Amino acid sequence: MYPPAELTQERKLSDAHKKLDRKLARIRSGDYRPADFIIADAKDGDMGGGAAAPGPVLNEDGGPSGRMKPAAAYRDAMKEMTVSGLADIMLMSLSSAEALVAENAFDGHDITPAVRLNDTTDIWGFRGASYRDHAARPFRTARLDRAGAVCDLGLYAVTFYNDLDHDVAALEAYAAFREEASDAGMRHFLEVFNPAFDIDTGDTDLGTYVNDAIIRCLAGVATPERPLFLKMQYNGARAMEELAAYDPANLVVGILGGSAGTTRDTFELVGQAARFGARVALFGRKIYFADDSLEIVRCMRRVVEAELSPMEAVKVYHDHLQKTGCKASRTLEADIEVTESVLKAEAE
Repeated sequence: MYPPAELTQERKLSDAHKKLDRKLARIRSGDYRPADFIIADAKDGDMGGGAAAPGPVLNEDGGPSGRMKPAAAYRDAMKEMTVSGLADIMLMSLSSAEALVAENAFDGHDITPAVRLNDTTDIWGFRGASYRDHAARPFRTARLDRAGAVCDLGLYAVTFYNDLDHDVAALEAYAAFREEASDAGMRHFLEVFNPAFDIDTGDTDLGTYVNDAIIRCLAGVATPERPLFLKMQYNGARAMEELAAYDPANLVVGILGGSAGTTRDTFELVGQAARFGARVALFGRKIYFADDSLEIVRCMRRVVEAELSPMEAVKVYHDHLQKTGCKASRTLEADIEVTESVLKAEAE
C-alpha cells in the first residue's frame, strides 16, 4: 500500500522550498541564469557496484590496501555534502536514504533527497561480474511504497540498443513504472545510458541515435508523467546542443559523469555541457573519488558561472589542496590534461 495521500502531500509541501524546484521553474520559464545550474551528488553506487562502491581503504602511502570502506564511510560523505549546501540533489540507494532520513540528515538543509528506482542489469558492475557485456534487462529492486516513505523523487534508467525486442521491453517496463509512480505520487528523472558496447546505427552517429530515441520515447508521455529532467552521457557539442534546444520548456537536459577521469575532465565536461545547453550535472565518481569532494563541486560551479575556465579551475583546485594539506593523487601537470576524447574538440 502506498503512503496516504495526505502524507504524500505533506512531504511535497515540506519540499516546496527546495533549490531544485526553484531552479527548475526558472529553467523552464526561460529565465535561466548560470547560478540555476543543478548539481546532483550521485551516491547510489551500491546499486551497481556492491560493497566496492565506497571505494578502497588506502595505505599511508596512498595505495590501495585491498580492503573496502564500509557503508558508513559512503554515508558520511553524503552527509558532508548535504551540510555543505553545494548540491541540489542527493541521489542514493533506498537503504542509504532510509539510514540518513532516520538520522534526520536532511532536516534544515536545502537539498532534495532522491533514490534510484530501478537497477537494470547494465549497471551491475560489481567485482567479477560480466553483466555489462550483455544488453540490459529491465529490473527493479526498490518498491515505490517504501521509497515514498523517505522522498518523492527518484531515478529511472533505460538504455536503447537499436534492437527491437530489447527496446520494446525497456519501453514497456518504463510505461509500467510511470503508471505506478503516478499512483504513488513519485516524481522521477530519466537516465539514458549509452550502450556499454558498440551497436549498429548505420550511417548515423550514436549521439544522434540516442537523441532521437529519447524524443521518440517521451513524445507520447503526458505532462504529469514526464521526467523532471534527463541524465545522459555527453555525446559531444553538436548532439548536446540539438537535444537541449529541441523543447527546452518541457525537456531539461542533464549529464552524467561516467568514470573519475582527471580534474580537467570534470571541469571540461560540466563547462562544455552547460555551454551547449545542459542545465543539470549528476556526478558520482567524479565527486566522490576527488581528493576534495566539496572543493571540486565549488569549482564546478565557478566554471559553469564563467568565473573560471576549466584550466584555471584545475589550478585553483590544486592550490586549495596544497593550502589545506591534502595530498593530491595526481600532479598538476597530469591533472590538467584532457583525457576523455569526446571533450577534446571543444576544450578551452
